[in-house]
Amino acid sequence: MSPDILDRLARGLAPHGLLFRGGFHPQPGDDVPARADGARVATVVMIGNAGPALWPAFTGSPEYRTRQAHALDAWTRRVVDGIAPGFGAEACYPFGGPPHLPFQRWAMRADTVWVSPLQILVHPEFGLWHAYRAALLFVDRLALPERAAGARPCDACADRPCLAACPVDAFTATAYDSARCREHVRSDAGRACLTTGCLARQACPIGRAARHAPSQAEWHMRAFIG
Repeated sequence: MSPDILDRLARGLAPHGLLFRGGFHPQPGDDVPARADGARVATVVMIGNAGPALWPAFTGSPEYRTRQAHALDAWTRRVVDGIAPGFGAEACYPFGGPPHLPFQRWAMRADTVWVSPLQILVHPEFGLWHAYRAALLFVDRLALPERAAGARPCDACADRPCLAACPVDAFTATAYDSARCREHVRSDAGRACLTTGCLARQACPIGRAARHAPSQAEWHMRAFIG
């Protein structure tokens, strides 16, 4: 397989606001599923997004314009399923379960990310404003860039403003009360969270340039509360 496959993949993803987010060679315990063709998976490549780049591509899609159920998942599947065969890869996704594939664990194998106090992954450049949307399963052992070294930014953040910003204390250092969060966002008191995005997430000082625009933040919050 051509050695520039990852560069070509990145170019194919870019018009959709998607990014190559690292990769790894599976080991026992990674829970990587078998491919549909029965071939052994030698490389997993993570695909995701960061900052606002995905939003214009997604909002121009038929899935968004027709208010399709689970529109972002449907759009992601259509786009990535259209790209994967050209690279001899098979796509899998974090949605569609249960059971759900361990995308957070895979991301920590592939990319420079850590679990934040909000229990979502923090990136040293993008902060909390990024996601992993799909993974490509390759039968070839691809040469992958080394996972960049770095220290978890939360360890140097003495004030932990993310934990103090939630109006209903839905977050602690070890847990997240999603039911309390949803109840608040659905209420009149939670309008700021609904229309501008999670206040706890916004309080993180890392990756401020990658924050979502209000329209993007509100769309995600409305999807969250159903």
